[in-house]
Amino acid sequence: MNRIRLLLADDHVMFAQGLESLLCEEFDLLGTARNGEELVEATLRLQPDVILVDISMPVLNGFDAVRRIREAGSEGKIIFLTMHDDATLLAEAFRCGGSGYILKQAAGEELVNAIREVAQGRNYVSPLVTNLPEEPLMVHAQKTTITPRHREVLELISRGFTMKEIAARLNISTRTAESHKYEMMQTLGVETTAELITYSLRLGLIS
Repeated sequence: MNRIRLLLADDHVMFAQGLESLLCEEFDLLGTARNGEELVEATLRLQPDVILVDISMPVLNGFDAVRRIREAGSEGKIIFLTMHDDATLLAEAFRCGGSGYILKQAAGEELVNAIREVAQGRNYVSPLVTNLPEEPLMVHAQKTTITPRHREVLELISRGFTMKEIAARLNISTRTAESHKYEMMQTLGVETTAELITYSLRLGLIS
């Protein structure tokens, strides 16, 4: 039986080294990416079966990195590995293409089992996760996410730019910029700019 080909992505060196030691005996460990862009490049080059991804990473967060991986056509199974027992993050993990969600305090045996589960096409959520979304995870996975252009507008909003300034920077009309903002608020279910920024930070959509 072929060993599962595994890729890691975590910028915390000591934690990543501990994972490498744990997992190299069970799986074919292809390497460890230290940021989101490295993860995208390594995934497309190595085509792993399963990818362990930290949500909070420099350069490109785990959610956006996985979106790029999916847009590029990679079918590797994604497990998000995080410190956060959060229903919103859990829902976003499945929405953007994940198959698993595990808390970093989970035992090594659980992680090994989770990797085997998702490699066989099943979804996995750690029993340690207590904050679950009200809707089924597959409903979240099917919902429309915000687009790359939306995220560009969102990042500038979070930095305090006016809609007119954002329009000038992105070479679009002010009306189009405002339309992007409204669409994001509708998608995320928020009513004010402050809520939009706060919610987006929780989802890891902006830094």
